[in-house]
Amino acid sequence: MTKKITLLLFCPLFLCIAQSVSFEEYDLDNGLHVILHQDNNAPVVTTSVMYHVGAKDEQPDRTGFAHFFEHLLFEGTENIERGQWFSIVTENGGTNNANTTDDRTYYYEVFPSNNLELGLWMESERMLHPIIEQGGVDTQNEVVKEEKRLRVDNQPYGKFLENVKKNLFSKHPYRWTTIGEMEHLDAATLDEFLAFNKKFYVPNNAVLVVAGDIDIASTKKMVQGYFGDIPRGADIERNYEKDDPITETISATAYDSNIQIPAVINAYRTPGFSERDSRVLDMISTYLSDGPSSKLYKKLVDEKKMALQTGAFNISQEDYSMYVIFGLPLGENTLDDLVSEMDEEIVKIQDQLISSSLQRAYQCHLVNSSHLHCSQIDRLCLFVQFCPPGRSRETVENTCDFLVGIVVFASINLVCTLRTPFRTKNLSRGLDSHFTYANMPFFTSDRCFVPRFIKSNRPEIFINSQK
Repeated sequence: MTKKITLLLFCPLFLCIAQSVSFEEYDLDNGLHVILHQDNNAPVVTTSVMYHVGAKDEQPDRTGFAHFFEHLLFEGTENIERGQWFSIVTENGGTNNANTTDDRTYYYEVFPSNNLELGLWMESERMLHPIIEQGGVDTQNEVVKEEKRLRVDNQPYGKFLENVKKNLFSKHPYRWTTIGEMEHLDAATLDEFLAFNKKFYVPNNAVLVVAGDIDIASTKKMVQGYFGDIPRGADIERNYEKDDPITETISATAYDSNIQIPAVINAYRTPGFSERDSRVLDMISTYLSDGPSSKLYKKLVDEKKMALQTGAFNISQEDYSMYVIFGLPLGENTLDDLVSEMDEEIVKIQDQLISSSLQRAYQCHLVNSSHLHCSQIDRLCLFVQFCPPGRSRETVENTCDFLVGIVVFASINLVCTLRTPFRTKNLSRGLDSHFTYANMPFFTSDRCFVPRFIKSNRPEIFINSQK
């Protein structure tokens, strides 16, 4: 089936134009979903496979498996010798990498377009018969431990997200980290790793995207040849426990021996990335903290010089998302001072409208930002991220749909200091996953976008601990 995604692109004078990205998608008999996009502007091709498996698919006493497999499945296959994966890619003029989130694992290769078949063969090898043996497990176990030491344990503020997650979620598996606990990996047996691979790294739990300088007809033949005979796996049943609505104040304290300056985090449990509200929150992030002219940065860093850094961002995930606002105080300013100033800007979003000119500017900037400012090839990969198996393929078409929504959500506020607590203050009027919408004209004479944090008769939710 041939489809198009319409994306808005930034133009001078805050105008936006639409660009249509055509792609074709279909399923193989074994359940592999295939998306093909032809773009002959440059002689390169991306071959990528996204598996619908992430940290949330792990057991509470075996966390870190999905991220571990991101590493383990580079070890080799029946036809690719151990340690040769990266050599094959670079020797043929390509680049490759992988990454893991709570929801999915993503592998890709970028080659000159005359090596398309090589990319397809390598990904089919990874899916069909990877070599999983104790030697590779032991090697990658040490690699992951070093990564955790580098990026988490010895990184200033490296455990912010860990502390946010374990307070925002008490039942849903988002409550643990993607990298997991090292003692869980140490305790795991080879049979457990083999079982995890057999369950999740199968064609009916994956999406293959081929995008770039390709011929659609010949690419289809190669896809069928390399992936068509890979056996379908057992159907995967998912029944994640849902978190209860947050109905009372949450206070949390965390310590970080790697930092010299305290920090405050205000974290909210927000809608999953298939919801329109997620796009709205992306725009709010742009308005609050994207660049030196954004509201929080200009106010706290530039004008009042109260903060070394501040920011707001939406961590989009499949089931729930997390919205985070943070600040690092400067000089004699306290965490309370920062929270007060942040609250003031949130109240302005609640009670005041964004002008038509600003709204159009931020809308265009957001579409042109890090989420969507990329080649058409990358946009197709983004499409896969927003539409893992089992999701409606229409989800992506909401990516540029910024119709007015009024969002209500719950928050946890977290503060970090050196040997003293994280502490935080009220930032939301919260309702967990219960949302209220108010439709208004997208454009009127002097107002066009009305994102609000709605007040509610439910308790306010935040993390608040004293220094």
